Amino acid sequence: MPPVIDMHCDTLMHVFLTKGKDADVFDCPDLSVDVRRLFHARAMAQFFAIFVPPEEVYKEFKHEVISDEEYIAGCTSVFNNTIQRYPDWIRQAKSADEIEANFKAGFPSAVLTMEDGVAVQKDMANLDRFYEAGVRALSLTWNFKNCFGSPNSKDETVMNTGLTDFGKEAVKHMQDIGMLVDVSHLSDGGFRDVVKLAKVPFVATHSDSRAVVNHPRNMTDDMIRALAKAGGVMGINFSPMFLNGTPGNRRSEISRMVEMAVHEKEIGGIEVVAMGTDFDGIGGELEVKSPDDMHLLCDALAEAGFSVSDIDAVMYGNALRVFHEAMH
Repeated sequence: MPPVIDMHCDTLMHVFLTKGKDADVFDCPDLSVDVRRLFHARAMAQFFAIFVPPEEVYKEFKHEVISDEEYIAGCTSVFNNTIQRYPDWIRQAKSADEIEANFKAGFPSAVLTMEDGVAVQKDMANLDRFYEAGVRALSLTWNFKNCFGSPNSKDETVMNTGLTDFGKEAVKHMQDIGMLVDVSHLSDGGFRDVVKLAKVPFVATHSDSRAVVNHPRNMTDDMIRALAKAGGVMGINFSPMFLNGTPGNRRSEISRMVEMAVHEKEIGGIEVVAMGTDFDGIGGELEVKSPDDMHLLCDALAEAGFSVSDIDAVMYGNALRVFHEAMH
């Protein structure tokens, strides 16, 4: 079983909104991800996203609505508490070199990221501030328009809308400072703009294939080819919504993950396939419920004809290559 780099989970949101800023993610049996399981699963790196929530998410958690700044500070506190309290279990990483050094020393790495650039508020100084706080990847949009651009949408006009002028400058700036540009959730038009602007590889941290399941959050074959040509990777998302096109389906099945990996490999080459589970941001019946279960997916990939080197590439190698080139 190779070590795993998972480019997306929403665990910080759950812990902060249910337990507050003094909590940590060491032991969270009611969630998919925690430090205890990452350590015992010999994970290489887990990206912990600060997902900036809209008002309805606060209602779901029965939490008062707070400012984006207060929320980001709270999630960052939970992340930092975890790193500071459990140095014998996990270490923070801000670069590929640090991920490798931590793993060699016997520790999984925690990488801080952000989902939805809404909190940047059209101010490059905010990007720099988040970078200084340790954020090493940013999903430009979530499901609403913001200062970067427009989200994926069933509305063709919205879907073909490109990046804003600020978004274009911000993408260049992110690549200059070493913050990964993440196109998951972005409109197709925004994606095409990133392709034109990118000087180093970019990522789709948690996105599947639209040819396999026709959902606007998934990526077309042309997008996969463009991402691969740019040297980037896409993390297979375990959400039933993106893995299975059957309406009302609530099962996240390993066979569908394998189908995604097979198709992505055929279209973009093995180098484009990576992991982006979306753990703790997805619901349903999950066949792979946590880092403990990743070996089940590895076994299924082997049965589908993926070689040992292919599986190593998908589980950690491809993502690590991109981080060496674009994250520092």
